[in-house]
Amino acid sequence: MALPPQTAALLRSARQLLDELSADAVLLLTETDLDWTEVLEILPTEKLLVAAKTQELHKKLLETPTLRVLEVDPGPTPTQERMSVSLLEAVATDKLRSGAQVVALYNGIGTDDRPEHIDSLSVIHLGEHLERLTAADLRKLDTHVPLETLRAVVELATEIGQEGREGKPVGTMFVVGDTDKVLTMCRPINFNPFRGYSRKERDIRDKKVREQIKDIAQLEGALVIRRDGVAEAACMYVDAPASKEMVTVSKGWGTRHISAAAISKQTKAVAVVVSQSSGRVVIFQNGMVVLQIEPFARPMIFQRFRMDHSDDGPEPTTGT
Repeated sequence: MALPPQTAALLRSARQLLDELSADAVLLLTETDLDWTEVLEILPTEKLLVAAKTQELHKKLLETPTLRVLEVDPGPTPTQERMSVSLLEAVATDKLRSGAQVVALYNGIGTDDRPEHIDSLSVIHLGEHLERLTAADLRKLDTHVPLETLRAVVELATEIGQEGREGKPVGTMFVVGDTDKVLTMCRPINFNPFRGYSRKERDIRDKKVREQIKDIAQLEGALVIRRDGVAEAACMYVDAPASKEMVTVSKGWGTRHISAAAISKQTKAVAVVVSQSSGRVVIFQNGMVVLQIEPFARPMIFQRFRMDHSDDGPEPTTGT
């Protein structure tokens, strides 16, 4: 099958930019299968990275051994988010350096009913686009939770920290991954608002679902998210054992942070806490803080953890 004229023209433009800018790579986000022999006649194999929109297409792309296909879990995410996840995965797997310059090809006009050919081209500077995450940080956070799920939870938590809800600050906690074991260390303190809804209606990779979860986050208790991004439960009291020898938290942090550290120590889950007092997002793994995200204006800034000796005040003693 020959390439559509529009696709071929965009590929040639990408090659020209690649050469003139001395860019590091071309990222091709594709919704359709292409004539890859023709694609590789235009773009150099060693500088082409490909990500598929669906699992079926991903498997098909793997049948072309010369392609460097990114292992990105497809989900109901907008193109820009899928691009970010793909770039993060490329950095995490050392296919790109963190400060690389990338030419991106993608379909910029999203449709829900059918796949479309690429129609857009952008030049991306990863130092700005990836919010300063390093490959080491990504590997550390992506040990047990898929990158796309973690990204969706962190973005949701950051928005809650920045915006609150209805003009009021909101503090909450997400526990992501190792769900079966996590639930043995939790007990409900209210009705589960996710009960009875389909998997699709609970998939936090969908931006509409994340907006609905912002309302649920106002309820007391933690939200439990499966590693595939499906919300399992809310209003959960986390009752994991915690002691000074087991977990490490900053002075002044309250019971929500302690519970997050404890559940991440006792399970393979990652716990993400939104501070009600400051809006800061703190990510725990294996009982320790691994990342802090300050509630700045977008784009959000991921920082390596710094052990502070003070915070904006203790969290409300809700148990989560």
